Amino acid sequence: QVQLVESGGGLVQPGGSLRLSCTVSGTIFRIYGWGWYRQAPGKQRELVATIARDHSTNLSDSVKGRFTISRDNFKNTVYLQLNDLKPEDTAVYYCNVDPLGSGFEWGQGTQATVSS
Repeated sequence: QVQLVESGGGLVQPGGSLRLSCTVSGTIFRIYGWGWYRQAPGKQRELVATIARDHSTNLSDSVKGRFTISRDNFKNTVYLQLNDLKPEDTAVYYCNVDPLGSGFEWGQGTQATVSS
């Protein structure tokens, strides 16, 4: 069974940075595109960044120019670099495949809180 383990969240001030990691168990990592999703309190989960098998990327308008997604197929890990963080970026961040379809079982996520 594939497991998704997110880490790297924390409390930062506006304008700060975080680097999130998602490590995927098993041997399937390299055959999928991956995405970072986030869910803020009281809101639906949204897709913010994707990276395809060929490492091409897409970012939502709300994070474009501030976030960067990358992947390391040798470490079975997908990363999300968050720069110039804003209070509205506060959310639990999750990774999963992209396109999501049925996806894998969600991990526990990692909390990013932006507050002064």
